[in-house]
Amino acid sequence: MGMWFRDSIMVRKVWVCSLLAALVPVFGIALAEQQASPQAESSTTIADRRAMLLDVQGPIGPATVQFLTGSLEKAAASGAELVIIRLDTPGGLDTSTRDIVKAILNSPVPVATFVAPGGARAASAGTFILYASHIAAMSPATNVGAATPVSILSGDKPAKKSEPAKDEEDSAPTIDTTDTMSRKAINDAVAYVRGLADKYGRNADWAELAVREAASITAEKALEIGVIDLIAKDVADLLEQIHGRTIEVQGQTRVMDTSSLLVEQFEPDWKSEFLGVITSPTIAYLLLLIGVYGLILEGYNPGAIFPGVIGAICLLIALYAFQMLPVNYAGAALLVLGIILMIGEAVVPSFGALGIGGVISMVIGSIILIDTDVPGFVVSRPLIGAIALVSSLGLLAIIGIAVTARLRPVVAGREELIGAEGTALSNFNHRGDVFVHSERWNAVTGSPLRKGQAIVVESIDGLVLKVRPADD
Repeated sequence: MGMWFRDSIMVRKVWVCSLLAALVPVFGIALAEQQASPQAESSTTIADRRAMLLDVQGPIGPATVQFLTGSLEKAAASGAELVIIRLDTPGGLDTSTRDIVKAILNSPVPVATFVAPGGARAASAGTFILYASHIAAMSPATNVGAATPVSILSGDKPAKKSEPAKDEEDSAPTIDTTDTMSRKAINDAVAYVRGLADKYGRNADWAELAVREAASITAEKALEIGVIDLIAKDVADLLEQIHGRTIEVQGQTRVMDTSSLLVEQFEPDWKSEFLGVITSPTIAYLLLLIGVYGLILEGYNPGAIFPGVIGAICLLIALYAFQMLPVNYAGAALLVLGIILMIGEAVVPSFGALGIGGVISMVIGSIILIDTDVPGFVVSRPLIGAIALVSSLGLLAIIGIAVTARLRPVVAGREELIGAEGTALSNFNHRGDVFVHSERWNAVTGSPLRKGQAIVVESIDGLVLKVRPADD
């Protein structure tokens, strides 16, 4: 026994020593690779000088912020020489635009915003991004401008141009904005864009005009009046033209060397793609409705699990999306109230009073849910109409079922026994047994009854029927 024990220990020692001997070369190779990787990386960085190309198309929103800020951080970490933002946007959210501008201004890597390809535009938010970039470029057949806050353009009172004074004929025209909030929004945007223009020596007067009067100009005119730095046909032409140009990055002067730059295009990662989908107001609105109705179905059918799980997930994702969007809380409250009223119509039928109010509340809340008129950041009006139509048809069905149930004759309960016919089970003058609806009942009568005689129920007192002869 002792010998066997010693042999087993010896075998284990042999196995451990063999395993360590096998792992030593592996650790040695890993260590060598780790030590050699900085040198290889540095040599690659020196040999392959890169420019990062980012495509930004469509409205500027939280997903765009995620993509651009993350890409700028990667560019700084990887030692990229230049970041090129190829821009084509109709505008975007103010908060998202300011976040992007901050990221560009604080980027240690020069940023060139290039409005391309032909037919692209840098409208509204795009104008601010273009002005914030170290290098502003456009391709032929593009335009820039129309930077007035959208809430001002979509107000109840249209903007009116005021007549310039005689001594101010050369100054930029202004908007006669009697509303205090409109004046504050315009003046804030003007100060913001003028600050960006002064930082890089671009045309600040036209920038103010683009905000106050929603002015828009072509690439050729923008180059002529100093809004942009150059016009390029494509990215290769852009790199060729900015070679040797002197720019200022974080307070330091830098001479651009773009010769032999390797242009590497970066695509949005899964997180940016996912954020772009859920922050679409229409998608977030649908997720909210699915979440609410899923939880309601789970409440009506406890233990179903699937509606509750799906509803909870969709509701949490919708809330995450809405906290990034400019949500009108009055609209959200009206939307929730409308859903509650429609549920109340299904639970306590009020012949349309609760249901109609719920549909109206839900439609109004859905329309004003997103507090902006920026293109691409509004809930789809056809979708709201379709949901309102489906909800109305559902309410009509509920009301129809309630009316039909009210008119249907009673088929169960105490009321159903009144007037029911049966037979006497024995002869009795006052109290005895009768057979009604296949059941034996105690009965009282004011008229003598014979066994087998037909009777009719007049009333019920507890478990005793008051009957009379059917032929009485």
